[in-house]
Amino acid sequence: MSEEFIFDLLQKAVEEGEKTDGVFIDARYDDYQLTSINLTNDIVKESSSKRRRGIGVMAYYKGTPGFSFTPELIVDAVKKATQGAVKLAVSTEPRNKMKLEFDKRPAIKDKAILQVKKHPKDFEFTDKLELLKRGVAAVKENVDASSTQAQYGEFYGEKYFVNSDGSEIFWTPMVVDMRLNAVVMENGKQATASDGMGQSMGLEFFDKERWTPENVGANAGKWTKELLDAVNAPTGKVKTLVSPSMGGVVVHESFGHLSEGDFVVSGMSPIADRVGEELGSEHVTIIDEGITPYGGWYFPYDDQGTKTSRTVLVEKGILKGYLHDRGTANKLNAETTGNSVGINFMYNPIPRMKNTYFEKGDLTLEEAIELVDNGIYAVSWSGGQVTMDGNFMFNCNRGYLIENGELTKPFKTTALSGNILELLKYVEGTTKNIQLRGNYFGGCGKGGQFPLPVGTGGPEVIMDQVQVGGAQ
Repeated sequence: MSEEFIFDLLQKAVEEGEKTDGVFIDARYDDYQLTSINLTNDIVKESSSKRRRGIGVMAYYKGTPGFSFTPELIVDAVKKATQGAVKLAVSTEPRNKMKLEFDKRPAIKDKAILQVKKHPKDFEFTDKLELLKRGVAAVKENVDASSTQAQYGEFYGEKYFVNSDGSEIFWTPMVVDMRLNAVVMENGKQATASDGMGQSMGLEFFDKERWTPENVGANAGKWTKELLDAVNAPTGKVKTLVSPSMGGVVVHESFGHLSEGDFVVSGMSPIADRVGEELGSEHVTIIDEGITPYGGWYFPYDDQGTKTSRTVLVEKGILKGYLHDRGTANKLNAETTGNSVGINFMYNPIPRMKNTYFEKGDLTLEEAIELVDNGIYAVSWSGGQVTMDGNFMFNCNRGYLIENGELTKPFKTTALSGNILELLKYVEGTTKNIQLRGNYFGGCGKGGQFPLPVGTGGPEVIMDQVQVGGAQ
């Protein structure tokens, strides 16, 4: 279908919704292609390729939203979905105690097309399977694995957006992702480790030296072998250097959600009404960004047609702001930040993160390890839980002791926990290296919407007073 046809169809939603006085319409069309391959023990255990496309319509009436959608790309279906969204907004308005109104703004006309060198659509299934086979071969060159698992995932497509402002926006999301996992059993011991990464790039990402299948597979193998000789981690309050992966999930899950505008205006967040307060040390700057210099997830516009920005949540320890959609921004007399997102056309947009990370500092990794002196380096994680008061617990499944300023032995899986609003006060530095990832596997969950691809990562971060549990 042509671009002209899709925009015309979305405009029909705007025209239909505006037949009711006071109604504002957002209409978006998502056309996503998702492909995944699971190669377990050299056998393709699962592969899938699916297309997900349709139109979602948001109606706003006196600060009250209504949402509906349709997978049918015909005028009558779009009009019916719009009528449903309008009816829901108008009928619930009298009972809505949290009205989030916003004003019209100048129309945006834009196309944001991600430039890639090797678009996944131009390559066959066998080409992508071969990437996994190369990675598995590298695992086996480095360790006698009892089992291996290799996963490939890709997500790409088109997004169209129009609204009552007169905006017409088109952009192209994309992410490719590859993960290699190895399990080793030796002398009654079992160990597992993995490596991999996703980015908003084409398949040229896997030509980069760090992320070739050979390098990723070799790392998974070497790290698994290391863990056969892992020791118990120390317990209690421990000075901890967290990797980009570990620090990224901590700042996303335990702080980022607290900064989302709907939680702030409702008073659910413990950082509501605290802009200007000192929350952390001078080494703490936290950013949420749509298009970063460091990669991650390509996110030029949100699902209310707002151009994404570089939002400084915390600057040198001081809380500067929150993550907003148009309604929460207006409620708090703040600028919109481009954080209104639904995972696809079947879901209404809500305040969500984009690429959220600690800003880099001026330390090298070696200098950070020396500053820790005696503690741990937490590298990778699996599973965990967070609460709305800032408490978190994550399992660290690969890490190393730091003794007298040097990395020494790997330690067994252990739990890391704490309260982020307390630990921010004990941040002692960040490295100059930043690593952000886009994710096909997993993602962010909120309000029944999972998984949302977001960008996570950052620099290495030194945190004192992290609660480290015993071996598991």
